[in-house]
Amino acid sequence: MTDSSATVRPDRHAELAAGLAQVRSRVDDACAQAGRNPAEVTMIAVTKTYPASDVLALAGLGVTDMGENRDQEAAGKAAEVAAAGVRPRWHFIGQLQRNKARSVVRYADVVHSVDSVRLARALASATADRPEPLDALVQVSIDGDASRGGALPGSADPGAGLEPVAEAVADAPGMRLVGLMAVAPLGWEPERAFARLAEVADAFRAVHPGATALSAGMSGDFEIAIRYGATHVRVGSALLGMRPTLR
Repeated sequence: MTDSSATVRPDRHAELAAGLAQVRSRVDDACAQAGRNPAEVTMIAVTKTYPASDVLALAGLGVTDMGENRDQEAAGKAAEVAAAGVRPRWHFIGQLQRNKARSVVRYADVVHSVDSVRLARALASATADRPEPLDALVQVSIDGDASRGGALPGSADPGAGLEPVAEAVADAPGMRLVGLMAVAPLGWEPERAFARLAEVADAFRAVHPGATALSAGMSGDFEIAIRYGATHVRVGSALLGMRPTLR
């Protein structure tokens, strides 16, 4: 593997190391308070808008999971990182258009944002030639506002109800249903959002016992998400600092 620390300025490497230490300490403290083992929680470094050199440096510091939410940025970054001899586990965490499915499955190991049967089918078609299944999480709309992304719990909608979407993923030969993802709705306190998500996840696992992953929580609220059972937390600014302006 390439010595990733050599591809980034020493001061930036120190910043990333300090941010990582702080985030890991926060995860450890949150797990201790929740009576959980920190090994149960995967930190995903959300590297959108940050350069490939930051990904390489984080990999050199032991971070194995990276998250991106825009294919037009992620595809090139993943290729640049791979060319440097580094292969993190890539998580696609943003809303995904069906016409991007074929591109995303070329580099992503996990897609967190499957929120419709049509998207599940597009991904299923795109994964036909993958050597290994694509891990997929169904994104849940906690407040029932599907316009912000997310399948609808308890809905019989054949295209966007949680169970129809989950079944479309589970039935796809090239995909593996691993759990649920959610974003706290605008205007909701994290406590309320993640408590509701935990209820949905409990009911979901009763039907899909193997789908135990729960992706929830970001830089400002992941401690609360961990308290309510998050297995994956998506951390950007707390780890990498102020986000560069989107171009």
